[in-house]
Amino acid sequence: MTTIGTPLSPSATKVMLLGSGELGKEVLIALQRLGVETMAVDRYDHAPGQQLAHHARTITMSDPVQLKALIEAERPHLVVPEIEAIATPMLEELEAAGVVRVIPTARAARLTMDREGIRRLAAETLGLPTSPYKFCDSLAELQAAIGGGVGYPCVVKPVMSSSGKGQSKIDGPADVQKAWDYAMAGGRVGPGRVIVEGFIDFDYEITQLTVRALGAGGAVETHFCEPIGHVQVSGDYVESWQPHRMTPAALAESRRVAKAVTDNLGGQGLFGVELFVKGDQVWFSEVSPRPHDTGMVTMITQWQNEFELHARAILGLPVDTTLKSPGASAVIYGGLDAQGIAFDGVDEAMRVPNSDIRLFGKPESFVKRRMGVALVHDADVEVARTQAKRAAGLVKPRVA
Repeated sequence: MTTIGTPLSPSATKVMLLGSGELGKEVLIALQRLGVETMAVDRYDHAPGQQLAHHARTITMSDPVQLKALIEAERPHLVVPEIEAIATPMLEELEAAGVVRVIPTARAARLTMDREGIRRLAAETLGLPTSPYKFCDSLAELQAAIGGGVGYPCVVKPVMSSSGKGQSKIDGPADVQKAWDYAMAGGRVGPGRVIVEGFIDFDYEITQLTVRALGAGGAVETHFCEPIGHVQVSGDYVESWQPHRMTPAALAESRRVAKAVTDNLGGQGLFGVELFVKGDQVWFSEVSPRPHDTGMVTMITQWQNEFELHARAILGLPVDTTLKSPGASAVIYGGLDAQGIAFDGVDEAMRVPNSDIRLFGKPESFVKRRMGVALVHDADVEVARTQAKRAAGLVKPRVA
């Protein structure tokens, strides 16, 4: 039996989010609707989730001393990592000492923060199909790896980064130095190691949202959402739609791969498993042990969106992954570098049939920073995609 207390009282069920951007904000909303006391932690003040949580804290989450001090001072029941740049070895230490429960587990947070950890787990431990890859610590090693078997074209990524930062495609020898420099600048935890991956000639890529939640008998059960198709540019999502049409064999293989990875990572919660698909073949790409940016489309397509599924699963509550309607999402970019921008055209965007708009409330805009998302539901996925992009284009950021 799950018991939830009253916020700001001695009986409160306390959850701390490490990372409070747009995804964390929606998790906080879902938790608050269930009567949970929330704390939003981020590296900068007034992050989207901090604007609505019961408590807000600003620390350097990659600093183990600061992270330990905060958790020991606040004593949350659950710590929920929502970004990669966290001192995960400290989370493992605190979890092992019984200080806190980490979602889904501290080990999962550590492995998935590091592309090397999760790739070796998938390919070498679990034997799942992946692209050919090598890890490199220098430009010379990168050049040798490409020439020694990875080949062109290939993709270079920092082992620790997010949202496509530091990621680039290499088509020939002239691109290698630039890709190395870009990866060094884009890593989450400073320069160093990269992964170079051979390019897979895939038909499409999907996100398979996978939920590990307690069943009626108290055992963990695995649930799947309908597959989400998406377009990424330089590793960063720009639009997504649900469901994505797949062959029955490809769908079954996608779910087999997703279950193998998430079973190994363990714990409870929602995972975003990224996969490449060609015909009936499926290759594992990456996994996030938390709601996925491409999964924002579920705010208009599912009865319980990915954030509600995550909140319910981590609290031990039942989940429902049923699709409500096909639909699509499209990113609204900042378009300029400025503080406290304003948005024109929100009314016009919402007049697009079956549409909705989410503005994240980020205090600072960059040209390619994700500042909002347009959502559209329609019986025809392609219509939804077209209309979502139209709605996103009608929102015009400007200096306030």
